[in-house]
Amino acid sequence: MSDAEPVAVVTEVDDVTADMVIAELNKRGVPVVRFDPSDTGDRLTLSARFGGGAGSATPAGILRTPSRTARLEGVRAVYWRRPTWPHFEHLDAQDARYAEAHVRHGLGGTLYALPDCRYVNHPLSNRAAEHKPLQLAVAQHLGLVVPPTLVSNDLATIRAFITEHAPVIFKTLRWTPYRRSDGVGLTTWTEPVLADDVDESVAVVPHLFQAQVPKVADVRVVVVGPKVFAVRIDSDLLDWRADYSALTYTPMTFPAGVEKALVAHLDHFGLASGSYDLCLTRDGDLHWLELNPNGQWGWLEDETGLPIAAAFADLLEQGATP
Repeated sequence: MSDAEPVAVVTEVDDVTADMVIAELNKRGVPVVRFDPSDTGDRLTLSARFGGGAGSATPAGILRTPSRTARLEGVRAVYWRRPTWPHFEHLDAQDARYAEAHVRHGLGGTLYALPDCRYVNHPLSNRAAEHKPLQLAVAQHLGLVVPPTLVSNDLATIRAFITEHAPVIFKTLRWTPYRRSDGVGLTTWTEPVLADDVDESVAVVPHLFQAQVPKVADVRVVVVGPKVFAVRIDSDLLDWRADYSALTYTPMTFPAGVEKALVAHLDHFGLASGSYDLCLTRDGDLHWLELNPNGQWGWLEDETGLPIAAAFADLLEQGATP
């Protein structure tokens, strides 16, 4: 691996987690080219060539930012973190839609196709792994303990499930930047739900309901290649994300079988890394809840000292496996 071969970090401007990994790569002398797709234009230009004879790299070309120039065929790894896409507010709706599509499929499609490159993670693999029903099915197949879960838009079925498995919680199938018409954000946390709380409006779209686990603590697990970092999170909250100031953190170890199953879960989706949420019962049983293929972990390193950024830097520095 040539030292001149950079790691491409694709993320938004303010990304402290990416900063931690870049700092590790800088310590090792690994060159980095960082950019965000929303910079496409004067601050980000792309030229990629395809075809042209046997043996030519696909694609070959140049990616240029105001401070860096990288050969596409020389990128050793892509750290796909939290990219944002341009919206072209200065264009009318039709032109903006056309322009946005061309950035996603031109720049994005080229970045998805880099040869001889390690992705952490490949964007298309991230997208597949974001589907909670698929996550649940794979986790159950691998022998992880999954709470009884229902995805449905049938009112009678939902009420019967809530009655049978009470207490039950409601969770979103996918996070979205949900806002009221006046712009007020309405982030949806995990919430308890009763049968009488659900009415005919539930029929509009499928919803996810899950038996509430009698937990004594939550567990966030960050898997980076073969390395597994598990942190016990203690609080009195149903959803610990609602108040980070109320949390305490303790690194912990898992049974080898659980670690193996989590790594296998990532492998199923072709992912190099992922953040898992589990919970722990008084009897010491671990219940699998969900996977965030591109989850946050920077604050866990700050709180515990676990060398998570170094583990990401290891993968990126190594590049594609032989």
